[in-house]
Amino acid sequence: MDEKVTNYILKQNSPQKEICQMLRDIILNTIPSIKEEMKYGVPYYGDKYYIVGLKTHVNLGFSIKGLTMEEIKLLEGTGKTTRHIKVSSKEDINKEKIKDLLKMVMDKE
Repeated sequence: MDEKVTNYILKQNSPQKEICQMLRDIILNTIPSIKEEMKYGVPYYGDKYYIVGLKTHVNLGFSIKGLTMEEIKLLEGTGKTTRHIKVSSKEDINKEKIKDLLKMVMDKE
């Protein structure tokens, strides 16, 4: 685990801190070989995913490179290269859905 990412998470307010840590754990457990680093001021994972703690929620972002329009519709936002899902509470975290989204994006090279 990257120390800078750990520090980023620890600086978040609750519940964002706990949400960020849970999302981090899901990413690292789903894709153990993924590179974790700070990029653009937020935790980044293999240039495919990011976590950003915001005032009222956490966004888990996904690269949309290679995704079909149907796959992109599973995510929120209007970004040209990334989209996201919003997580407002620990109870909002659907581990299986997140794992499926992670795998969907990882399969697109």
